[in-house]
Amino acid sequence: MTPSIDLLLQGPRGRRLCLELAMELDQEVRNAAFWLAYELDSGRGTSRVLLSAFSSEDMQAKPPTPSLEWLAARLKSLDFSDLQESQVQGALERSVDSARYWQPPDGEDVLAGLPEVAEALSSVAEQFIAAPRMQWCWQHRQVEQWAIDWRHADDPAPLPKNPGKTLTEWARKERAEEVTAARERPSDPTANVSGTWWSIPHGLMQTVGQLPAGLSLVEDSLGWEHATTVPVRGSGKVLEINTAEDWINLCRKFPLEVTASRRHDWFHTTERHGRWVIPQWEKVAGEWDATHLTVMGYLSAAGRPLEVDLETATVIAGWDPDSTIWLTDVAREWIGPRQQWHRDSNRDEWIRTQ
Repeated sequence: MTPSIDLLLQGPRGRRLCLELAMELDQEVRNAAFWLAYELDSGRGTSRVLLSAFSSEDMQAKPPTPSLEWLAARLKSLDFSDLQESQVQGALERSVDSARYWQPPDGEDVLAGLPEVAEALSSVAEQFIAAPRMQWCWQHRQVEQWAIDWRHADDPAPLPKNPGKTLTEWARKERAEEVTAARERPSDPTANVSGTWWSIPHGLMQTVGQLPAGLSLVEDSLGWEHATTVPVRGSGKVLEINTAEDWINLCRKFPLEVTASRRHDWFHTTERHGRWVIPQWEKVAGEWDATHLTVMGYLSAAGRPLEVDLETATVIAGWDPDSTIWLTDVAREWIGPRQQWHRDSNRDEWIRTQ
């Protein structure tokens, strides 16, 4: 099913994708967005500073920051006749790379979320949805999947096994952290405290459906330069997270309290103060063998507070788009060679070497 423009622009990652694509298409949009985002950034003058080779007199004489009205009008007038697939993919990658759930959103995210800018991004969203080679962004899990080993080919690691044991240990640690956080961390959500911020368990087999795209669509990347991709196939029941409602329903059915452990990080990124939950993945595994987050599910829902009930919300955080988490032991390495990849730093893209 082709998603709607409104659905894409509901999420901070979807809006950022559209802004990044607009900046890629038009240098004047890029310049305006740079100055406006700097003014809106919570780290302006501290973690985000301007470096210039000009004198203070020259800086004082610089042109005034473009207005939001000018930017909105420019966004609505963009020409998409020469839009390339590589530009769309690059914008998607930059949206994922700029996601952060442990501090306030950067200035570009704030800018894209302003009502007049978000409304003006509708034409960009329409072009993304219409791009023929990006239709996989709202497809369900593909049969052929790839697990990514970020080690060098000469230093391979085995695929994760025993998901039941991993989930049991994950649940134990989550509950223990929640108890400790409730006892030791301040209840003030604005306090300078950080801890666990992701919504999914680590240590399970996780796969992607597109190469080389899946190598670049990674939140909080550690800057890997080598990767080995392992062909994987699995059977069983797969829960598709296409929309915010899919995630919300999962949290309603299998809620796990994480208020004390996520309170500070998620307040900084969403400005919401209240009760938080994520799925109790150990129980989810009793009903589903795997869960897949579509790209559209990610773009429309990740990083924003999703209301579970009047007092409770949840966040999709730390889950890469178009990735599948295998909750039971139904996925296996499939027939076919492993592939080796390396990142070409000059072109900032992944190249298959074997």
